[in-house]
Amino acid sequence: MAAPSVREPRQERSRATRRRLLAAAVRCLAEVGWSGSTVAVVAERAGVSRGAAQHHFRTREDLFTAAVRYVGEKRLDDIHRRAAALPEETSRVEAIVEMFADVYSGLEFRAALQMWAAAAHDPALRAHVVPLEEDIGREAHRAALDLLGADESGPGVRESVQATLDLVRGLGLANLLTDDRARRGRVVRQWARMLERELDAAR
Repeated sequence: MAAPSVREPRQERSRATRRRLLAAAVRCLAEVGWSGSTVAVVAERAGVSRGAAQHHFRTREDLFTAAVRYVGEKRLDDIHRRAAALPEETSRVEAIVEMFADVYSGLEFRAALQMWAAAAHDPALRAHVVPLEEDIGREAHRAALDLLGADESGPGVRESVQATLDLVRGLGLANLLTDDRARRGRVVRQWARMLERELDAAR
């Protein structure tokens, strides 16, 4: 009868180690890029041995493919968490666009950008990154529709919502090298006014 109680703490420790490795991989990608992100560096940041890291992720590709999935889940979790705190008043469209712009300027997005750049020149990595990003894109689009109360069967609604997500990705990219918050705020406010007019017209 003692075996399950021994096994459960061991399994929980294993899950905790895996989470630490994935979180460290994301930070590593965001801070030092793909070329500087090795299993050894990630293991050191996570506070585990390289052997322990390789027990969970046999190769560098295994580690960072899992990190891509982890990044996507974190970005979606961030969207849902922030969405719960959005206002209900008339400024809601601007608040929604601003929320997406913040999500796409965060640590997880910076890490994702590094993976995209690496995948552009690595067919094996691209084969993992593309379908994951497609899944994340669909989930983000669905979340945006729900938050905006938009019906994408209306004329131009799908394109307007997709353009919003494309815009915030571009703003996140612009923020990669310099602090772009002031300009981003002006762009977000103007885009929100335009988006609100489009959605109202479609209704």
